Amino acid sequence: MGAGDGPGTVETPGSVVEVRTSASASLIPTIRAVASDLAARADFDLDAISDLRMAVDEACATLVDVAAPGSSLRCTFDVREELIRVHAEVDTADAATPVSTDTFGWRVLQTLADEVELEANGSGTVGIRLHKRADAAPR
Repeated sequence: MGAGDGPGTVETPGSVVEVRTSASASLIPTIRAVASDLAARADFDLDAISDLRMAVDEACATLVDVAAPGSSLRCTFDVREELIRVHAEVDTADAATPVSTDTFGWRVLQTLADEVELEANGSGTVGIRLHKRADAAPR
């Protein structure tokens, strides 16, 4: 084991973790736990860990609400030094299924994450990308 290979070390330039579950609200805590663990291992401060955990929860809940029956919720975490990029996506039954960005939940998501972006490709896949920095300094 070389220097920096300890259990709390995250590889740089980035480590990618993908979690795939059924698009069910009952499985969101699993994804939230992965987000929290990755942030803790990347030495995020406690406020940033909490913000990321809640942002991932809100993003996944938003997507599960528009997911097609029987579809998967796919969540990818790109862990970088001082930053975690999250991309969550689901397939929808109707390509025109809207995700509202004028809800209280969307405002909460924008407050918790440093960057948030909604992606709808018109082919029935809807995603949310968010970035969270390691320190929860005021934005």
